[in-house]
Amino acid sequence: MAGPRLIRLLEEVRACRLCEDVLPLGPRPVIRAARSARILIIGQAPGTRVHATGIPWNDPSGDRLREWLAMDAETFYDERRIAIMPMGLCYPGRGRSGDLPPRPECAPTWHDRVRAELPALRLTLLIGQYAQRYYLPAWRGSLTENVRHYAAAPPGLFPLPHPSPRNRLWLRQRPWFEAEVVPALREAVREALSVAPSA
Repeated sequence: MAGPRLIRLLEEVRACRLCEDVLPLGPRPVIRAARSARILIIGQAPGTRVHATGIPWNDPSGDRLREWLAMDAETFYDERRIAIMPMGLCYPGRGRSGDLPPRPECAPTWHDRVRAELPALRLTLLIGQYAQRYYLPAWRGSLTENVRHYAAAPPGLFPLPHPSPRNRLWLRQRPWFEAEVVPALREAVREALSVAPSA
């Protein structure tokens, strides 16, 4: 259950117009949360497909992420279990080699307030360098090193590469990710979800 304070906060987040003048498709904050959520997924920012549908990770990146998590879509989109809050809540626009970075205003404005309303959190997935730079106190100089040393992250934080199809080469060149990190991730997810959510 979201709880009245979280419901009001999510309404405030979804009504945010902080970056309205610079967003090419206009504001459409994408966020999902309930007070009973055990896992928080922090990615980069919505793409155009997610902006159009309002459904986070509703794209090939989401398919791969759910494969890494060994999680079906029903569980993934059950906000009683899984909260989703990207670093940038709206589609930031396109750059020369892909989408622009997440807008820098979002995380300082909203993240602490939302996280304070998620008392049941056990695991936060930090997907991509923007989430890791913001949340990891000891940035190791590269996403690869953060992911390789996932076990050294503070308790409850798990760094991951972005599951974008653009990262196929990264994955091919680092077989240790599938062999070592993914099984540890699945175990961390299983443990985080081991208590049933509240109705």
